[in-house]
Amino acid sequence: MTLAVAVGMAAPSHAITGAVRVTVAKAGFIVGAGGGKGVLTFRHRNYPFTVQGLSLGLTAGASINKLVGRADYINELSDFSGTYSVVGAGVALVGGVGGVQLRNGKGVTITLQGPKGGLEVSANITKVVITLDQSRSSPD
Repeated sequence: MTLAVAVGMAAPSHAITGAVRVTVAKAGFIVGAGGGKGVLTFRHRNYPFTVQGLSLGLTAGASINKLVGRADYINELSDFSGTYSVVGAGVALVGGVGGVQLRNGKGVTITLQGPKGGLEVSANITKVVITLDQSRSSPD
């Protein structure tokens, strides 16, 4: 009985997870640059956003990535916008599927995966800037 009361009294987390879809094109040699567009689905609304990125290090080639995933630890919609850094190393999975995990200064973590198109070899540090366009939001 005490355990049931303790569990019932635990404060729920206010952070929400949103669904993310993004298409990013990237090209470069030594310094890579990329950009794209995506949609965050959060609290039953779709929010378009833009992505701009810069990588520094060993980069060669070009690629187009259509990625899907989730954004965790969003307390407010405004937490999603900002500068993200890659958490750990980007990964290439079997069958031409890639994955990446990004985190911003507000604690939002975006985990994405999807097929890779094109040819790219990279081992670098990446910064990604995400900007929401709240004026174009639509119901989910």
